[in-house]
Amino acid sequence: MTQRIKVLVVDDSPVVREAMALVLGSDPAIQVIGTAADPYQAVAMMRENAPDVMTLDIEMPRMDGLTFLQKIMTQHPLPVIICSSHTTDGSDTMLRALEYGAVDIITKPRMGTEAFLAESQIVVCDAVKAAARVRTDRLARRAVSRPKLTADAILAKGGGETVHGNTDKVVVIGASTGGIEAVGIFLEALPAEAPGIVIVQHMPEGFTRSFAANLDSFCRLKVKEAADNDPVLPGQVLLAPGGKHTLLKRLGTRYVVEVRDGPLVSRHRPSVDVLFRSAARYAGKNAIGVILTGMGDDGAQGMKEMHEAGARTYAQDEASCVVFGMPKEAIKLGGVDKVLPLEQLPGAVLRTWKNAL
Repeated sequence: MTQRIKVLVVDDSPVVREAMALVLGSDPAIQVIGTAADPYQAVAMMRENAPDVMTLDIEMPRMDGLTFLQKIMTQHPLPVIICSSHTTDGSDTMLRALEYGAVDIITKPRMGTEAFLAESQIVVCDAVKAAARVRTDRLARRAVSRPKLTADAILAKGGGETVHGNTDKVVVIGASTGGIEAVGIFLEALPAEAPGIVIVQHMPEGFTRSFAANLDSFCRLKVKEAADNDPVLPGQVLLAPGGKHTLLKRLGTRYVVEVRDGPLVSRHRPSVDVLFRSAARYAGKNAIGVILTGMGDDGAQGMKEMHEAGARTYAQDEASCVVFGMPKEAIKLGGVDKVLPLEQLPGAVLRTWKNAL
């Protein structure tokens, strides 16, 4: 029998601790070994039973979550997931937590409709499973089964559309666990005149705007959170907003993005599969696809469709991934043209773009 993932929940709210224990306990692959009201209680519990994964609140009495996170990563690195209250006020703090070594951010589960609770179960449990597979040697440097919908829920698969009057290349990128760092490294290496880029990074609603602003502060490209009908322009990066699907579309001879609501696709919203399918359909051979570090298989089917539509496709290699899940699944499906270390991907994309000019 496969050993269950041991999780310690750290949050000063008894309601949240109870909700987290209930949601996580519903998955047979996960065992909640304890809940702590603050870091001091957490440390005492960890001495008795070391967790595989910790979920951590930020605002707590006696010691805040960021301070505790820094101590963990310097003394005993382990995968930590930050639990957010779904507000934008603390988004800069959450990004700092990711810089300190947290592997993911999730929204705290709360009471709501049955559909909302079902989504919370999927998101929270999947985040824990992804965190359990994170390579802990990379942490110190810097995380009930339901039907899984495909991109059909948002956009029907098409045979590709003839592109008239537009030969501009567009780059689409998908990332999840470990992607905060990987996306930053990738974009920082690109020049200001790079082709237009659209990115899906799995993040909850409310945090992608700050992430985009952070990227914009050190990249030569302009980076912004995508809004409906934003044009895809050379020298600009559009980041899919958390909680919304983002698709590539054609408007006349231009590429634009469509931002819309919808169900979880491949267990995520935004979904990489949705973005990649839209790129296959509306850009075809004018698209360049890149799939980066992440847990699961979101993006694998979409990348195969891009490959079949004539796009050039790349995947991050295992050695440079925090979690070699999404790239591995895309490679298995046969949709990847070339597998490269993270630091070589920007150059490969630029060469593909320049050779097409």
